[in-house]
Amino acid sequence: MSKGTLYLVPITIAENALHTLPAEVYTHTAMLQYYFVENVRTARRFLKSLHKELVIDEMHFSEIDKHNGADIALLKKWLNEGKQVGVMSEAGCPGIADPGAELAGIAHSIGATVVPLTGPSSIILSLMGSGLNGQSFAFNGYLPIKDPARTQKLKALEGHSKKENQTQIFIETPYRNNQFVDELLKQCQGNTRLCIAVNVSAEDSYIKTKTINEWKQQKPELPKAPAVFLLLA
Repeated sequence: MSKGTLYLVPITIAENALHTLPAEVYTHTAMLQYYFVENVRTARRFLKSLHKELVIDEMHFSEIDKHNGADIALLKKWLNEGKQVGVMSEAGCPGIADPGAELAGIAHSIGATVVPLTGPSSIILSLMGSGLNGQSFAFNGYLPIKDPARTQKLKALEGHSKKENQTQIFIETPYRNNQFVDELLKQCQGNTRLCIAVNVSAEDSYIKTKTINEWKQQKPELPKAPAVFLLLA
């Protein structure tokens, strides 16, 4: 029996932004019956918004545990049985700052096919809209939570950005957005450029790039919403 296929299925970044999904997402989600998802409730609701005719109760979902990860034995079982399996995170593209990379790695290790579907990524969309260097960039995820490690890491990445002309990209927990902005304004050099991108692809999407000195003159008050922060020294 031939191995199955693992599809990495992108989700809208903002609610009610189905227009940002390409046709292939609709095509594949119409036929997939097996899923690994970050949140079952979110996944079911999303699929129903795409396909009103889907009988959700006939589908199979395995939730990716936040602490213990995915059920790898079940993934291997499904793929070894030749099943077509989807992976969905809460928003954006699975495998990019979201669950999915481990599952794709397992699929490769047993000889299954891995198919990433195109779709919205807040990281790439923010970089596109930032006006910063899109030729050389690094995604750093979250900084260390506590000082001095947090400040040391930020300063080191700013220094690397200046030396290599490389855009440094970060994310933060939404309720810490404004605190993170305060840290950036305090620790970074005045002529370093900072792009703040919030709720990308939503109707209230916000993408602005200014120098640290310019941001200090008019500090934003950010909502508790998904945000991406980009630096170029």
